Parts: sequence; structure tokens; C-alpha cells
Amino acid sequence: MSLLQSLRLALKSLASSKVRAFLTMLGIIIGVASVIILVSLMDGMSRQMTDEFSKMGTNRLTVEVFGMGPSRTVGPDDLDKLYRENQSMFAAMSPTVSLTVRTTRGTTELKSTKVIGVGEQHNAVDKLTLSQGRFLGYIDVSRRSKVCVVGSYVANQAFRGRAVGQIIKLSGDEYKIIGVLEKKANGEKGSDDDRIFVPYTLSSALGGGEVSSFTFSTASADKNPEAKSVIDQKLYEIFKSRDAYYIMDNAEMVTSINQMNKTMTLVLVGIAGISLLVGGIGIMNIMLVSVTERTREIGIRKSLGAKRRDIMSQFVIEAATTSTIGGLIGIALGAGVSIAAGKLMNMNVSPSMGAMLMSFSISAGIGVFFGFMPARRAARLNPIDALRYD
Repeated sequence: MSLLQSLRLALKSLASSKVRAFLTMLGIIIGVASVIILVSLMDGMSRQMTDEFSKMGTNRLTVEVFGMGPSRTVGPDDLDKLYRENQSMFAAMSPTVSLTVRTTRGTTELKSTKVIGVGEQHNAVDKLTLSQGRFLGYIDVSRRSKVCVVGSYVANQAFRGRAVGQIIKLSGDEYKIIGVLEKKANGEKGSDDDRIFVPYTLSSALGGGEVSSFTFSTASADKNPEAKSVIDQKLYEIFKSRDAYYIMDNAEMVTSINQMNKTMTLVLVGIAGISLLVGGIGIMNIMLVSVTERTREIGIRKSLGAKRRDIMSQFVIEAATTSTIGGLIGIALGAGVSIAAGKLMNMNVSPSMGAMLMSFSISAGIGVFFGFMPARRAARLNPIDALRYD
């Protein structure tokens, strides 16, 4: 019997009992769909997180100093000196300090607005661009000038888009707005567009503490390990302990996140793969039932000259056809649910081609593997006993 004839018989057999065929495929459908959904969502999440770090810059090092004391301290001048001595590897450096201040425009209080003290190179470090005016300059920082740069939300909310040259009050003191940042996030309240940058040298005047956070950008991400080593050596010389500071490498973080996501994906795919195993066992059980139901048919075919391999190929192909159709339905279901879930989660999700090919191959393989035992049983039936079967 040819492969095409066996395939036609398999499709005819499935068509004759549609409900049973669908229930047989259900485990495969669920397993394949689960694998595609989980892999696609994890890929989308990984891309989103990588994109977020890429926006900040993978060529970025953040230094947090929390071991500062009366005898061993690190200030902006120390790390600025380190930056200027190693400009072959560093592109920019800025101290950063978060301030808790009352922000008002006339009688309106901007309660959600973040006020951050930074250096004159913070726009280069944080990849900020301006839509109006200019960013903080060296003179502003060194002279502790009461000037600020505001985000697009602040400019639109408090000044109707005409913020440059206007006055905003921070803790009761008047600050002149010298620049407006281009929209970076969603332009909404509480987002990255709802913030104000002031010279970090005004930290004490605005009730802030010591500057303990510093952000470096390197010439390229390839320079990160060397630059991190230079910073680490400098801080260790001062504190004699690596517990007194922490250096975060964005490139390392991206690598770690991707590795973690890969591990999680493998675990989740393994769990979803159990459904495929259950589906395969379901196919085997139904095929064993099918062999019992079609014993007389097998006896007739054998008495007419059908060989063992013909009977065996018929049932293996029928099992493979069942699992393959289930796999195709699972792929369609998984792709559709992945796209819908991505839209609901506001995440860019596209069905993973690798997951679809892998799932389809596994589903077809499962059909062959679990269909082999029932097929062998059918092939070994004695023609006379099969014809007598009632």
C-alpha cells in the first residue's frame, strides 16, 4: 500500500468519528498551543526588557555608594577627577540625587513630579534631548544657580507648552526654567516626562542628603568591563571593602536578564511539554481501541494479501496524521492567543517561528512514537483469529 493510500485511509477514519478524533487531538492541541504562547510571551518580555536597557544605554555604569562615613567619603569631585583621568574609556559622568521637595506653579501643586539633582553631563549620560532651550551647564552647577530643566508633562501641564523663561517654585524658592525635554515616555503624570532636573550642588538647599549615586557612560559597551574595573579599584582603595559600594553594568544586566528568561522559558516549555506527553498517551489509547474495533477489517486485509508492514504503516500514519492535524490546530490557536495576550499586556509579541517548528515536529514525532505500539499489535494479529473476532 502506498503512502498516499494510507494517508487517505487515515483521513477517512478520522472523518468517520469527528468528535473522538478531536478529543484525541485535544492534548496535542493544548500542548502545542501552550508551548507557543509561553515561548512567544517570554520572547516578547525579553525584547521589551532589553529595549528598555538599550534606551538607557548598554554603555552605562551606575555606581551606588552606601559606605560613606566621616573618615572615608567619596564625593562628586573624586569621581569627576576619575572620569577626566580616563576619558579614553569614559564618555560622560553625572552625579544623581533624588530630592523630596514641594513643587508649585502659582497655586497649583505638582504632587507627582520628581525633582532630581544632576550634573551638566546628565543629558549625555541619560540620552536626553531638548525640545526647547538648553540643558544645565557647568556654570549652573558650579555657581549653584537656581535654574532647572523640566519634562514635557510639566511644561504642558503647568505652562501650556511655553515653559522656557518661566518660574517654578521648589520648596518655596523660585527656579527659572531654561529648557524643556522632548517627550521620552508617554507624556503622562508620574512618567519619565513628569520630572525636573536641577544642579546637584543645590541638594543641601533643597533638603537632600549627600550625593551617593553616580552614572557613567562609556565610549562603548565593550569598554564596560575595563571601566568598571577602574571604578572598582578607585573605590576599593578608599573604602577597603566592596560592601561599601555597588557598580551596576547595564550590559551585564541585559545578558543576565536574557539568560534568566531563557532558563524560565525552558522550565515553562518543559511544563507545557507534559501536555504533549499526555496527548501522545491519549493517541496511543485511542489507537489501541481502534485496533480492537477494526480487528475483522485487519483480518480481511491480511487474508487478501496485505503484509505486516502495510498494516503497520496504516496505523502509524493514522496516529501521525491525528497528531499532525492537532499540531496545526495548536499552532493556529497558540499564535492567535499570543498576539491577543501581547495586545492586552501592551507588549510587542510575535509568535515564535522556532517554537512553532519545534512544536509541530514534536507533535508529529509523538504520533509516530505512540502509534507504533498499536500498529505493531495490529500487524501481529493472526488473520484467522482476526476474522473470527466478534
